[in-house]
Amino acid sequence: MSTKITDVEIRMVNRFLHVLITTDEGHTGVGESGAWGFLDASAEAVRSFREYLIGKDPTLIEHHWQYMYRSFHFRGAAIMGAISAIDIALWDITGKIHDCPVYRLLGGGARRKVRTYYHVSGSTTEELVEDCVRAKELGYTAVGHLSPFLDESREKPYFQPYAQTLTSAADRVRRIREAVGNDVDLCLELHRRLAPGEAIAFAAEVEPYHPFFIEDPTTPDNFDSMAHIAEHVRVPVATGERLHTVQEFAMLLSRRAMDYARVSVCVAGGITGARKIAAVAEAYGVPIVPHNPLSPVSTAACLQVALAVENCALMELPDHTAAAATERYTSTDNATVTPLDQSAIAAPVPAAVDGFVPATTAPGIGIELVEGAAARFPYRRREINTRLHRDGSVVDQ
Repeated sequence: MSTKITDVEIRMVNRFLHVLITTDEGHTGVGESGAWGFLDASAEAVRSFREYLIGKDPTLIEHHWQYMYRSFHFRGAAIMGAISAIDIALWDITGKIHDCPVYRLLGGGARRKVRTYYHVSGSTTEELVEDCVRAKELGYTAVGHLSPFLDESREKPYFQPYAQTLTSAADRVRRIREAVGNDVDLCLELHRRLAPGEAIAFAAEVEPYHPFFIEDPTTPDNFDSMAHIAEHVRVPVATGERLHTVQEFAMLLSRRAMDYARVSVCVAGGITGARKIAAVAEAYGVPIVPHNPLSPVSTAACLQVALAVENCALMELPDHTAAAATERYTSTDNATVTPLDQSAIAAPVPAAVDGFVPATTAPGIGIELVEGAAARFPYRRREINTRLHRDGSVVDQ
């Protein structure tokens, strides 16, 4: 008789939402929702799916994915975050049942270790350059979340003339390139700040400094806008972190609108959704770069995908010795950010050696939740905190 799911628990801790699934044979699996701005809504979606999952065989992963996705007439980040968390937990259980890492169930592994990029930030040019140099000293060969427009407080009204916006941002990229040389790839995070014409002009400004890619140069809502940018620039374009389905990625890929697919494993359908997206991207010759600003559980799940698929170029690796990346980069005042060693939430934390995370040998996704973490680090909802222009309009950052 096959094993059955006996419980689906929601673990809200600090700024994260984890799902813990238990079976009648004592196996447990953990996953994470990537809908970080709306975790309460995502938790409610998990509660709805829990009613279906109790008593089911956890290894029927594709069937459960289809059932949850197609059971209602709605989708979106909160729902897909819930499905993703459940899917990852089911893969974790299945790996433990078969006593092997998940990536071996997905084909045995395309590589022995995964190249990562290190998060860098700065509210001034000097801080940003220093952080990139520090990443190089730590052994990383790529840096990301690198905003040429700086990581300024969201309480500070924004304004710069167009010419100053482009030239000052490009000059920062120049200074970083000079500081780290050609030993470090620069993944430029534009956070949807530019109109298509502005993005094309900006790409021309930074082209001499050979960025690995420019990410989300404009809002991803209009696929044709992203395709227009990609057609008119000579630097690679990365996008996809806010997309939920393989169909959305397919539409962007068919428009030649991306050179790197930023797959959010914890919001695009979990490991099941991510491997489908990777397969479609591979057909177009496009590598994936898993989007991963979350907890160590997300990193463990992303690592399984990155190890398994042939077309993984890089994996985002946040600093798990500090507060949640989504908190550090959206807080009004960094002084209010609570320091946190995330190994107190989930362990063991995947870590890079000379910029690469080695393949895991532990069964499942290779990580477990730390008991009592929710009591030690109570869940906190994220406040709405959007930057405004000097004229009062909303600014993307």
